[in-house]
Amino acid sequence: MHLNPVTLRFSGPLTHLESLFQKDYLEQSIPHIRLVLILATILYAIFGILDFLLVPGQKYLFWTIRYAVVCPALILTAIVLRFQSVQKMIQPILSGLIVISGSGIIAMILIAPPPINYSYYAGLILAFMFGYTFVRAQFIWASLGAWCLVILYEVAAIGIAKTPVPILINNNFFFISANLIGMLACYFIELYARRDFYLVHLLADEREKVQVANLDLEQRVRLRTNELEAANQELAQEIKERKHAEAERTRLADQLKQAEKMEAVGSMAAGVAHDLNNILSGLVSYPDLLLLDLTDESPLRQPILTIKKSGEKAAAMVQDLLALARRGVTHKEVVNPNDLISDYLGSPEFASLEQQHPHVRFTVDLAVDLLNVLVSPVHLLKAMMNLTSNAAEALLVKGDVEIKTRNRSLDQSINRHEAIAAGDYITIQVYDSGVGIAEQDLERIFEPFYTKKQLGRSGTGLGMTVVWSTIKDADGYIDVESREGYGTTFTLYLPVNRQPAMATESPVLFENLHGTERVLVVDDLAEQREIAKAMLGKLGYFVTAVPSGEAALDYLKENEADIVVLDMIMAPGMDGCETYRRILEQRPQQKAVIASGFSESKRVREAQRIGAGAYIKKPYTLEKIALAVREALDG
Repeated sequence: MHLNPVTLRFSGPLTHLESLFQKDYLEQSIPHIRLVLILATILYAIFGILDFLLVPGQKYLFWTIRYAVVCPALILTAIVLRFQSVQKMIQPILSGLIVISGSGIIAMILIAPPPINYSYYAGLILAFMFGYTFVRAQFIWASLGAWCLVILYEVAAIGIAKTPVPILINNNFFFISANLIGMLACYFIELYARRDFYLVHLLADEREKVQVANLDLEQRVRLRTNELEAANQELAQEIKERKHAEAERTRLADQLKQAEKMEAVGSMAAGVAHDLNNILSGLVSYPDLLLLDLTDESPLRQPILTIKKSGEKAAAMVQDLLALARRGVTHKEVVNPNDLISDYLGSPEFASLEQQHPHVRFTVDLAVDLLNVLVSPVHLLKAMMNLTSNAAEALLVKGDVEIKTRNRSLDQSINRHEAIAAGDYITIQVYDSGVGIAEQDLERIFEPFYTKKQLGRSGTGLGMTVVWSTIKDADGYIDVESREGYGTTFTLYLPVNRQPAMATESPVLFENLHGTERVLVVDDLAEQREIAKAMLGKLGYFVTAVPSGEAALDYLKENEADIVVLDMIMAPGMDGCETYRRILEQRPQQKAVIASGFSESKRVREAQRIGAGAYIKKPYTLEKIALAVREALDG
């Protein structure tokens, strides 16, 4: 313990404890000091009886010292100790009280004649005892007050009372001895008080360390308990997973089979689309040529129209397969879904649906302020047709089908049938009050070729897959809410597009699509070359056809062509994009349009980037190829 040997103050690494000790010592001393001051006052007053017995002639002077000076000073100090400002100065005040009370006794010693005054020397020794021990004055302040009394006595005894030297030596022996003994007692009292405080401080530090250790131990126990609980939960989960292992293996096998089916269908769609569309060209394109040569009264007109519509339906089925494989042509436009829904509600298809289901009540609630979206209009219209048709077929008895559109803003993502990200959307809801979808079927409704329709009803199992592909191509989401026996609601979430909707194109007069320019048709299939030559020739163009890109380059070395109609996929040899790039090296201003039975691929867009005009999807009609060629030439 580091203490100053004279002042007893904490020093060195314990200096910071001094202010804490003084505060603690003061708090413990105040009640004791107040009690001791009252006791000292009582004793000092009681000794007034001694004045009455020993010095009756001078008793009033002695009582004045006792009751008018010393006792009031003691009582006043005890009273004002309740104030903090006085408490902070208590040590020098106690030192002063020692001097005051001892000075009163010294005055009585000087006033009383010998040998009577010898009786008062004991009172001075009592003052030393109270100052050093009972009153809890600290060593420095108690010593200062006591030695002041010794000095005052020496001055009074020598200078005023003329005390004989033998008596003075005798008295000093007792006073100084009593003073030294009192100092020693006070020194050790304060030393032990400081030691006890230091030990309490060390104990508090150790308790704090123990508390910290206990908290750390509790934390470790809690952590270990959590680990054990987690381990138990993992064990329980593992047991649960093992119990369902066989079912999970079956589910994974089904998923693998489904993935293989999707891959097979996708590969099939990608592989046969080009050839199938080329085959369908005869059913779609030639009827246009035949109809131009027939009068309105011809009996062949209706059968040829039926052939054309059948070819167009077959081409639409090819597009469904491409949509299934997410490889179809996606031409997006900024549209307002309300317009598409209104067009559908006024279409012959919807009228036919109402006739087939007279027990169904159709209601429509379209938001008047509905925002626009960027989507493939054809595919969104087909998605609405599929959803509405499915809703009507879900009603075996009288019921309702409701179509509703709304604007909706999501501040945060929501988890429904799938996780829907935050953002601004328009929603299209199709609700039916029908039988609902069984829970085991709800997760499979978007799978290709998965259908619960009965024999005799429409459906190929691709309808909901087309809906899913359409919404995903538009970066949207689908939510499904259904309870068996309570109906079903499909909600389509499509991201809002702030651009204005594209204006509806004005009908083009067929007479304005004729021309007399020179056209070079490049296609690897002879039947396709013949169809293109026949169509463009019917429009008045001078048409030449070649079977490959290499042949086209050779032809253009010697001949001119105002426009080239390029097939995108040609085998073997160069494709349409590479052929057009090579043509531009010879003829930088050469105009061209692209035709393909597959899809609007990266190669198509690359050809358009370097200068090609419109893309024509096979099988093309007379109007489509005429419009594409005319726009490219006029542009």
